[in-house]
Amino acid sequence: MIFLKTEDEIELMRAANQVVAGALAEIAKIIRPGITTKELDKLAEEYIRDNGAIPTFKGFPNPYGPAFPASIFASVNDEVVHGIPSDRPLESGDIVSVDCGALLNEFNGDSCYTFCVGEVTEEAKNLLKVTKESLYLGIETAIAGKRIGDISYAVQQHCESNGYGVVKEFVGHGIGKKMHEDPAVPNYGRRGNGPLIKNGLCIAIEPMITLGSPKIGMMPDRWTVKTSDGKLAAHFEHTIAIHHGKAEILSSFEEIEKIEGKLY
Repeated sequence: MIFLKTEDEIELMRAANQVVAGALAEIAKIIRPGITTKELDKLAEEYIRDNGAIPTFKGFPNPYGPAFPASIFASVNDEVVHGIPSDRPLESGDIVSVDCGALLNEFNGDSCYTFCVGEVTEEAKNLLKVTKESLYLGIETAIAGKRIGDISYAVQQHCESNGYGVVKEFVGHGIGKKMHEDPAVPNYGRRGNGPLIKNGLCIAIEPMITLGSPKIGMMPDRWTVKTSDGKLAAHFEHTIAIHHGKAEILSSFEEIEKIEGKLY
């Protein structure tokens, strides 16, 4: 069942997503060669809690194994999603997608950004550039009267036309009082297909794009998902609300991009 949000609920969603945006911006300030993803996780959790919210991912249940032990997913290089923060120091040339969620006043925020660590290759920068572009193309397509498949098609066409793989096993989602609500928002699909986009719809759009094959595999920790061919993967995510007929972005990359500068 799809739960359309009221004006007041959209404002509560915005507040939760701004906490997430702030946590990701704090990570942007300190991410560098030599730091560990466990240190990033500690910083994010402190920021979320200091702002009166709860880190949604911590303790998130897993039907295949243990609950998630951290507050962020930190996926390095060929890790697509759900990487567990570790003590391994990051190296110059790494890319790290940091997916963050927060619950504030009973509503969820959810966003992901893929960071560059030190000097990364042009090949990696281009993957990040195209993946982020596909996110915004999907958002532009999220207009009342269109369908979810129109968003999916926009993401898929942009990424595949640039020679990249689109992960099909993991998708975006509705969001509200629960982190994952209906409808599913795939990054592949056909125009004119899927649920109708209406005012009050709140969804997380999150392209997960690979440099090579879109095939993936689950690691023994039962959380981390990697590319099967060992090539890089990128992941960007915004939570949006359909408001007055068009998409309004509730999360934000603005502070991150000020800190990072124009990398790609």
